[in-house]
Amino acid sequence: MSNENDQENQSPSWQRPAAPSAVTPKKEGWEREVLEKLAFATIKEQRARRRWGIFFKFATLSLIVFALWTSFGPSVSEMENVGPHTALIKIDGTIEAKGAGDAETVISALTKAYEDPGSVGLILQINSPGGSPVQAGIINDEITRLRKQYPKKPLYVVVNEICASGGYYIAVAADRIYVNKASIVGSIGVLMDSFGFTDAMEKLGVERRLLTAGENKGFMDPFSPQSEKQKLYAQGMLDEIHQQFIDVVRKGRGKRLKETPETFSGLFWSGAKSVELGLADGFGTVESVAREEFKSTNIVDYTQREGLSDRVLRKFGAAAGASAVKTFALEMTPSLK
Repeated sequence: MSNENDQENQSPSWQRPAAPSAVTPKKEGWEREVLEKLAFATIKEQRARRRWGIFFKFATLSLIVFALWTSFGPSVSEMENVGPHTALIKIDGTIEAKGAGDAETVISALTKAYEDPGSVGLILQINSPGGSPVQAGIINDEITRLRKQYPKKPLYVVVNEICASGGYYIAVAADRIYVNKASIVGSIGVLMDSFGFTDAMEKLGVERRLLTAGENKGFMDPFSPQSEKQKLYAQGMLDEIHQQFIDVVRKGRGKRLKETPETFSGLFWSGAKSVELGLADGFGTVESVAREEFKSTNIVDYTQREGLSDRVLRKFGAAAGASAVKTFALEMTPSLK
């Protein structure tokens, strides 16, 4: 018996029976635990995603409400009684529809300022190189009307950097014009600009295919040759609008204007020279005019500013296409610049 045991012990290791495994057998149902953990993790992620979704929806709604409030909210004078004050309206930029010098926007601000019983006088601060003769003319006419309706409330223009062409067209409707000695004033003229590509098209072998009903429908088309008849017609229209501009300046400045052969030539002058020529009345700022002329340093800004919603839309390029079309159209529109 012992011999058999000895032989068994002396046999090669590969012939020995395998020792029992030391690894603990896996717990039954571990798959269920893993699935439960995954399910709970998924639910937690969905809840977090839902909370962020609610947050962003609330933030978007708040932004929309704030934009609407900014665009249509009441003015300072409507929200509280600010007492006697100097009303300020600013025109900063080109005189054009839907721009800084849009007639509807400027007139709305002027009307509110005149109607406010607390305003003792108005200051129209202008910083503009010019623009549309139509928009400038509408504002000029409305200022003239409001001045007659409210004769006890003078309106003075204060020029910032520049008050030229369409900007000056508006300024001459005021009781007085104040400038800085280095301001740019004048440019009483009209222009219409475009481009002509006919020679370039011929060299490149490009054919222009333009169909019109009416011999002048393609007038000022940059890809078609300009006839002498059309050129004379355009010049006559510019001369007509220029004469309207001259009449407005003479009416607004009256005997204060010291006319020279260059006054209506389209030249512009420094603020100091404009006072000498009678294009302006003196030197001053918004603060000095409010203090010395209106005796009221309490200045309330009535300027109708662009709403937040408009700025956001423009920022994201919502009006990019419209701007391109508008720019092309403006090149062929008479301009007081």
